[in-house]
Amino acid sequence: MKLNELVASPEAKVRKRVGRGPGSGMGKTSTRGQKGQKSRSGASISAWFQGGQTPLYRRIPKRGFNNARFRVEYATINLSDLNKFFNDGDVVTPELLKEKGIIKKQLCGVKVLGNGELEKKLTIKANRFSSSAVTKIESAGGKAEVI
Repeated sequence: MKLNELVASPEAKVRKRVGRGPGSGMGKTSTRGQKGQKSRSGASISAWFQGGQTPLYRRIPKRGFNNARFRVEYATINLSDLNKFFNDGDVVTPELLKEKGIIKKQLCGVKVLGNGELEKKLTIKANRFSSSAVTKIESAGGKAEVI
């Protein structure tokens, strides 16, 4: 085998040379057609672009995991409210609070917050208590019972 006997392999494809005059068949517009966004230099449009129309990925509803459905939300009540609506020695339960209209919904339970002062001796049954509420209830001589 000599250098002058070498033949190009049949798979070798000749590179397209555009913009080299009318004789090549690829002159003038260089195979880009007439005008328009794609005929300009530097034009590259992303595959998901839909010409200003709202793209498909924004038209389709979101899917996947969302923790909101497992969120635990408590109906809250302050000590100042308990002081207003109950007498000395009463037993306060979530059912009683709902019955009196102090809370609208029980949700996942009732949480007692320590806002305000408690001057009455109450036994309070609730799902949760803030630490300040427990200290104020016990200093007033009452009891904080977790259900």
